[in-house]
Amino acid sequence: MSEDTRRAPEAEEEGDERMGARRRYIRRPRFCQFCVDQVKAIDYKQADLVRRYVTEQGKIRGRRDTGSCAKHQRMVTRAIKRARHMAILPFRTERFR
Repeated sequence: MSEDTRRAPEAEEEGDERMGARRRYIRRPRFCQFCVDQVKAIDYKQADLVRRYVTEQGKIRGRRDTGSCAKHQRMVTRAIKRARHMAILPFRTERFR
């Protein structure tokens, strides 16, 4: 027998990876930053905090983008809408062409 047919199983796995076999991408579990910090309420007057959850066009970013849980996403949405109404945040940004 030749040496190629008597390879150890570990060598085969390494060889498969080098040959182009792809490993599955496993996303890290995402945690809600508000739950980690144990935030009870989100205030609309904290413009710097609320502004992070608004896009360049003025849209509210979704849960997938922000990583927040449903409960805190609702609180963020409510705070953004209140801040817009009180003129702390703009409803939309002015676009230049």
